[in-house]
Amino acid sequence: MHPLQACVEKLGEDRSGDQMYQLIERLFPICRSITGNGLRQSLDIVGEHLPLLRSEVATGTPVFDWTIPKEWNIRDAWIKDPSGQKIVDFQQSNLHVVSYSVPVHGRFSLAELKTRLHSDPAHPEWIPYRTSYYQETWGFCLPHQQLQSLPEGEYEVCIDSELTAGSLSYAECLIPGASQDEVLLFAHICHPSLCNDNLSGVALLVELGKYLRQCQLKWSYRLVFAPATIGSITWLSRNEKLLPQIRGGLIVSVAGDAGPVTYKRSRRGNAQIDRASACMLAERGQQERVLDFSPWGYDERQFCSPGINLPMGRFTRSPNGAYPEYHSSADNLGLVRPEHLQDSLHTVLDILHVMESDTRYQNLFPKGEPQLGRRGLYQMMGGFTNIGELQHALLWVLNYSDGEHSLLDIAEKSHMPYRLLQQAAGLSADAQLLAPLP
Repeated sequence: MHPLQACVEKLGEDRSGDQMYQLIERLFPICRSITGNGLRQSLDIVGEHLPLLRSEVATGTPVFDWTIPKEWNIRDAWIKDPSGQKIVDFQQSNLHVVSYSVPVHGRFSLAELKTRLHSDPAHPEWIPYRTSYYQETWGFCLPHQQLQSLPEGEYEVCIDSELTAGSLSYAECLIPGASQDEVLLFAHICHPSLCNDNLSGVALLVELGKYLRQCQLKWSYRLVFAPATIGSITWLSRNEKLLPQIRGGLIVSVAGDAGPVTYKRSRRGNAQIDRASACMLAERGQQERVLDFSPWGYDERQFCSPGINLPMGRFTRSPNGAYPEYHSSADNLGLVRPEHLQDSLHTVLDILHVMESDTRYQNLFPKGEPQLGRRGLYQMMGGFTNIGELQHALLWVLNYSDGEHSLLDIAEKSHMPYRLLQQAAGLSADAQLLAPLP
């Protein structure tokens, strides 16, 4: 058995979903943005579970066509109605404030205030999530039904925030393997109290990293926790020399809802990570959940930009924007479930298992079918529940182990389970019918 899979089974996974959910619970109240103390506090918590290399990139630093923005921090924000009652309160939900709002304190008529208020008529009970990263303005978000009920009069508004020269924070965890070539895994960690779109990916990478650190690995693994867009652009601009070593990777988010697993191919379309992911989803009967690349979505847009073009796919359950609670207060602790987080973790581990174990073999008796009976392979089959499947797998592996086809190639041609073919190859190698190639 391959060391990664053996390690995972040895560790046991009974509580992995619960552990990820508990981490989400802890991170949920923190007000994060693309910079600031909330982002650093979140990285501190991640650092309790994984050894992190932290980076701070100063405001004004050019990163490709972008520039690191000012750092944003917020202490409080509220709106008081004409009677002096606080009707919108940042302390109750950090989604109430448009992220990156400049400081303000003043009085406004209802008509003036409404130009700064954001709601979602399609979901009148939810608070939408809005940002203004690169435009110095301010605003509030509130349920649409509350917006409609506001009486005429003068409102007092306060946003106690600051935009100053500071830095952008990100962190990475490198888990060394036998090779210096790397698999890159990325999660954005910049959204405020949103569980599925943000924290589920962070929690999954943390739990995945804990498993990988206890495994014997072929490839090295780099886990990056950074703000969306500007964070991935910053990491790429500072690590161009590293990019040729990246064999593949995943953008991970939206991993905790009830939707089926969805994989989005890299821009290359047929990289090993694309094929391994498609193979695992096909085994789950979810071939239709493999999407072609498009320059829209999460940070795959940056990793797959034409001047970078890394073999980086995207792993989600429901795709971004494809579930009603997306970017709203309904993306809360009730939306994500431990069992869905655990299923996502298992699926990612399955994909990485293919990346780790895909091997080419050379058939040592390629002229005609080798005699399996006198080598004891038919007797070995007696211990398996489905003799026919294993026999077919043996024949597929022996026929296509010509030094040119890997196990993943054979799985794609035969439509047989990858692990069954891997098992057949192991039996054949033990019987000295196959020899693994470098």
